[in-house]
Amino acid sequence: MTRYLIGVDTTDTAEKLVSYLQDRVTDDDTVYAVNSLYGESETSDAEVVEGREATEYVEDHLPDVDAHQLIRGNSPQEDLVQFADEHAVEELVIGIRKRSPTGKLVFGSTAQDLLLETTRPTVVVPLTDA
Repeated sequence: MTRYLIGVDTTDTAEKLVSYLQDRVTDDDTVYAVNSLYGESETSDAEVVEGREATEYVEDHLPDVDAHQLIRGNSPQEDLVQFADEHAVEELVIGIRKRSPTGKLVFGSTAQDLLLETTRPTVVVPLTDA
């Protein structure tokens, strides 16, 4: 039995991460689908809806999914690392978008920050088509 945590923000992200996991997850595994939003003025109603739709997509396409939408004022990487600690997650699965070096500098990188903060095995799935 393996406990996976997948971080989703949109249905497109959820589709790609589910596609990666579909042949790996068994009925004995647990998948935590987590959408993390800052909250307050930094989060729009549309982002809340989009995040919930992403977790629902995972629930509909993988067995034994426990979905969570976290709106606690934390960065996504803080939420995911904390959630993984609290639930003894064994593997993180995240998506990554290709961006220019300038884009990374200006906007930061949730995936990069998460990789630097976690000690768990982490799979990074490309979100753009090759």
